[in-house]
Amino acid sequence: MMKITCQTLLALTLLCGLAAWAQDSASPSANPAPDNTKVNQRDRRGDLPTADQQNADPADLDLTRNIRQALVKDKSLSTDAHNIKIITQDGLTTLRGPVKNAHEKMAIEQKAVEVAGSPAKVRNQLEVTGEAGSKPSPDSGNQQ
Repeated sequence: MMKITCQTLLALTLLCGLAAWAQDSASPSANPAPDNTKVNQRDRRGDLPTADQQNADPADLDLTRNIRQALVKDKSLSTDAHNIKIITQDGLTTLRGPVKNAHEKMAIEQKAVEVAGSPAKVRNQLEVTGEAGSKPSPDSGNQQ
């Protein structure tokens, strides 16, 4: 008859637990792939600017850079807020991307307006995704 020690029993228990954990974490239902299909389809619309449409004009590049620096300097903003899309074309800046709440959306717009010099020079298309019960709207934000 085989003698099982406490150490052997503990090792077997740990191995079984690890095997079960590995199987669960490899399961597609445990970690579903992100599905951004609707957002990607919306972003392909020709009337909405995308990051690759950033104007190469030095004044537009400076405006985009200065807005980005103002956002990154504000440590109260989330990582999502620091990474929004800022697209400037002929002096008009469009803000796009997810932010965690309405306060953050407003704070980003205020910073952009401060840098741009006028609310008429900023289009806020940010999406609030972090508040409980809220869903991003395809055309959320001010469109001036």
